[in-house]
Formats: sequence, structure tokens, C-alpha cells
Amino acid sequence: MKITLIGYMGTGKSHISNILSNKLNFKLFDLDKEISERNELTISQIFEKHGEIFFRKAEKETLEKILTSEDDCILSVGGGTPVYYENMETINSKSLSIYLRTSISTLTERLKKNKEKRPLIANIPDEDLPEFIAKHLFERNPYYSKAEYIVDTDNKSADEIAEEITLLALNHQ
Repeated sequence: MKITLIGYMGTGKSHISNILSNKLNFKLFDLDKEISERNELTISQIFEKHGEIFFRKAEKETLEKILTSEDDCILSVGGGTPVYYENMETINSKSLSIYLRTSISTLTERLKKNKEKRPLIANIPDEDLPEFIAKHLFERNPYYSKAEYIVDTDNKSADEIAEEITLLALNHQ
């Protein structure tokens, strides 16, 4: 079984995928980390050196490779991954997709704390962050909502979210 976590930055995809990987004893993949390692550049460097089109093509190829070549695994993808090419259809056809849905207010509080690690929002003033997130979520929601399951993350611990996903996966088989 393959489980793919999707959602906006700051929803906890990486943290929760780590917990799930340990809990289920599944191999763990972080799509951005895989792309970065294959290109021997950080994601920011890939964007600077080669541009977004290059990155999105590498993202699509890496996504397909992982979802077709691996057995049991947990895959965490970037917030924009479902939006490009037919990535959401690939995710749904080759894995169990889970959308980690988080409120704008929770995302704003989380993202304010580590903006410097996120090139997309690094230069956005804190007071403009909620509007920026709301606009992005509005644009991406048609893709995110194609996930097989939606798990609301507000007011839940990472362990509670991982447990909920585990139950969904076991009932899905």
C-alpha cells in the first residue's frame, strides 16, 4: 500500500509522514527531498538555476517513479504538486491520497514561525500572510479536494492525525 499526503505548506505533511512511516513500518519519501537529491541542489537553487518549469517536470517524473517502483511507502508531496500536470490523477490512481486540511489561522501561525525556510512566503509581511494563504488555498482547493480522504488537522496532535490516517488506510484495503 502507498499513502500520499497532500496539503498546503505548514499542514504537517513531513512530520506526520515520519510518524506514519515508523508506525506502519513503511518506507518514507519526501518528494522535494528526492528531487533535491537527484539534482544535487536545494529546491530554491533548482528554481534559481533552472526555473519553475524544470522543477515541475522533475517533480512529475519523480512522483511517477516513486509511485510505480515502490511497494509499501508513505509519500509527502509539496503543496503545489497536485496542481500541475495530471499529478493529482497519478496520486489517486497509484496511492491512497489524504488531504491534510488546516485552517488559514492555524497555517498563518505556523508559517510565521519559519518563513525564512519557505521561499514562497519569505518576503511576505506577517500581516499579509493570511490573505496570501487564503488566495492560494482557494486556487488549490479544487485539486486538494480530489483526495480520497480529507483529514482536518486543527486542534489535533500529530499522533492523533497519524492514528486517524492509519485507521482510514486499514479500512480502505
